[in-house]
Amino acid sequence: MSLTDLTLKELWHRKSQLVSGLLAITLGIGVIVGIRSFLVVSEKAVAVNLDNLGANILVLPQSSSIDNYYAADIDASTFPEDYVERLVTSTIPGVDNISPKLTRRVKVGSENIVLTGIWPKSEIASKPIWQQGGLKGEALTASCAPTGPKKYADAKLQRKGIDTLANNDCFIGSGIASRLKLIEGSKLTIMEKEFTVAKLLPETGTVDDDRVFANLHTVQALLGTGEQISAIEIMGCCSAISDGLLGKLRNVLPDTRITTIGQIVSTQIENNKLMTKISLVFLIIIIFVGGISIGNYIWANVNERRKEIGILRMIGYHKKHIYYILVLKGIIIGFLGGIAGYIVGTLAAIWLGPQFAGIAVSPIYTLLLVSIALSISISILGSVIPAYLAGKIEPFSNMQED
Repeated sequence: MSLTDLTLKELWHRKSQLVSGLLAITLGIGVIVGIRSFLVVSEKAVAVNLDNLGANILVLPQSSSIDNYYAADIDASTFPEDYVERLVTSTIPGVDNISPKLTRRVKVGSENIVLTGIWPKSEIASKPIWQQGGLKGEALTASCAPTGPKKYADAKLQRKGIDTLANNDCFIGSGIASRLKLIEGSKLTIMEKEFTVAKLLPETGTVDDDRVFANLHTVQALLGTGEQISAIEIMGCCSAISDGLLGKLRNVLPDTRITTIGQIVSTQIENNKLMTKISLVFLIIIIFVGGISIGNYIWANVNERRKEIGILRMIGYHKKHIYYILVLKGIIIGFLGGIAGYIVGTLAAIWLGPQFAGIAVSPIYTLLLVSIALSISISILGSVIPAYLAGKIEPFSNMQED
């Protein structure tokens, strides 16, 4: 009979001990897999949701005020439109979309409105709620998502854009449409130029509800500003912002004022860091607890079978054979515990994710290999000391009757 067969028979013969040893490692690995499964899905969901909030970085002239982030571009000073080209050619990572605009207050009849010139495709890409209102085109992808640039599963969360907006067409906010009693297809005259209302935008609850959006170059010609813009909105990846994206942008555009929605970004960064730290703390605890549990199990087994170990030594088995039997036992328990822990942790995450966080969790199959490798490593660490001590057992002294 080989040593492997001997180890397997001994494990099968002592099922209660096998179950108790498996339970400790299974629960530990299950906790790690559950947390990690939830964390990966949570990070992805938050990255998508943050990305779909719209632009989170604003580039303004140096002299502009940012007391109100969402209205900072209205009547602001201007800077050259070619600043956009600088950003496009800079290859700075973490920039998903760049949307330049020129904004001025104008009068239409007795109503004061805000006229904003935009690049249609870029602007729509940074306004997900517009997309839900019916504006669509070729889908864009987000570099922020942890799993890479894939299209979002939910069509409402896909950032979409259109390539052109005719020179005499415009989009109007819900507030303007209500006050001026406009519908799609209506005519709107601004500064003696007639526009056709191509789209009524959905209500956003922001200053966009009181804006009229037209092609940037049309607005530049209408206002006589030349190739000037008052702001650039950027959709920056949350993790890239934490890695110094703002500083990199300032290096490219040193004579501008660059700010971000600090509260949203910083809160999400802290949440991600907290979840990662919690996962690391549990991992450290489980390595210690799991290692000690396996070590206690192996050592208890050694004490119960001291005479059998003595017999093996007397019939010619070397210390290394004793080491092999006990470490192999730990490896088998680790392997089975890794598989069981992955199943338990995954099922727990799938069940608890929607219940407590409203997030649908799917199995992450790569975690199976990680679980097995981690549990085997913990089991080997826990088995080494008992195996070493078992190898020091003197065969003759342990064969004596008590």
